[in-house]
Amino acid sequence: MIDTPLDNHTLTLTILGSGTSTGVPMSGCGCAVCTSNDSRDKRLRTSALISYAGKNILIDAGPDFREQSLRENIPSIDALLFTHAHADHIMGIDDLRPYYFKQRKAIPCYGSAQTLEQIRSVFFYIFVRDPNYQGGGVAELALNTLVPGAAVEIFGLPIIPFLLEHGNMPVLGYRFGNIAYATDCRTVPNSSRDVIRGVDHLILTGLRHEPHPTHMNISEACAIATELAVPHTYLIHMSHAVDHQATSENLPPHVELSYDGMRISGKV
Repeated sequence: MIDTPLDNHTLTLTILGSGTSTGVPMSGCGCAVCTSNDSRDKRLRTSALISYAGKNILIDAGPDFREQSLRENIPSIDALLFTHAHADHIMGIDDLRPYYFKQRKAIPCYGSAQTLEQIRSVFFYIFVRDPNYQGGGVAELALNTLVPGAAVEIFGLPIIPFLLEHGNMPVLGYRFGNIAYATDCRTVPNSSRDVIRGVDHLILTGLRHEPHPTHMNISEACAIATELAVPHTYLIHMSHAVDHQATSENLPPHVELSYDGMRISGKV
């Protein structure tokens, strides 16, 4: 079960998934990484969980969320932060239903205005109820709009959303305590670098070795981590082009690859 710190000074970040939109192994692929026996090369779609003061705050609900929640035996989802509305980050929203059925109160969800509008459109049946509908129940979600740089407090945990550029698409990263989370980005604006500076732990996109138009590659991510002088950076959202062991041997000492199930201890 997820270890949930009960005090107001420590938190745990669990990497629920460290893989790109296809997951690893990728369907139909027989490459060395997709057929690897190294458990760290098995990557569900990117997502994470903040456990703090008895509460669990999910970052993104991708299509593998049900499997992730069962693997980690997550007892509750008390709030949800969205980075953006691409399918690999939102298509597990229906799998929040069991938590809503158990908790019987709306799950507060946070994201940019653009992200929340896209979620309303895709999951219209959650927000505009059809009185003639006779299927299974749906989760009740309470949507809250975030503005980059404007801190919010969720269950007593201060969280600062910051802007990232996913190609030409704006997405949100998050700082909470001494941890910053920045997935799916090609560029980190200077204002957001200022938010990240001073953290002890940074989770950062490192898609592959080759350049990509909407994601940092591994060398670019390492350069950002070095520039920001982060003591510990963990790369995430990795494709099947990244062999965990071989890649790890060539990373700077302050950078490592994340893996599914990794836990990072932080403080507020």
